[in-house]
Amino acid sequence: MRTSSLRLALIIAAIAALQGAAGVSLAAAAAHVESSPLLATASQFLMIHAAAGVGLAALVRTTPQRQANWLAAIALALQAGVSLFAGDLVARVFLSGKLFPLAAPIGGVLTTLSWCALAVWAAFAILRANSLPTPPES
Repeated sequence: MRTSSLRLALIIAAIAALQGAAGVSLAAAAAHVESSPLLATASQFLMIHAAAGVGLAALVRTTPQRQANWLAAIALALQAGVSLFAGDLVARVFLSGKLFPLAAPIGGVLTTLSWCALAVWAAFAILRANSLPTPPES
């Protein structure tokens, strides 16, 4: 595996770890500091997508370089989208305002489009795998 795939996988994993930590922290804040459905939603989104990020990091490490670059871009867009969405929800609670106009919808759309892009990437990966020659049987 090339160094850039490893580096991308580690970046994705690091972001996922930070999202997981933020998600757990927000769950605690929602339970003990500010009982807000916005914090609970942000927490759930961050923790679910943290797990997805760890899985995508592992997949990036085991994918050929060209496909790994596309997958890494999708994973990073997914992480950016969910971070923006959750960040805006948290800002509404603790800062009494939005991060910026349309931050949550932009983050939500980016997250949704990233999941769709992942589905397309996987479909092409399936087609590539089906077109590989099968090894002769012994």
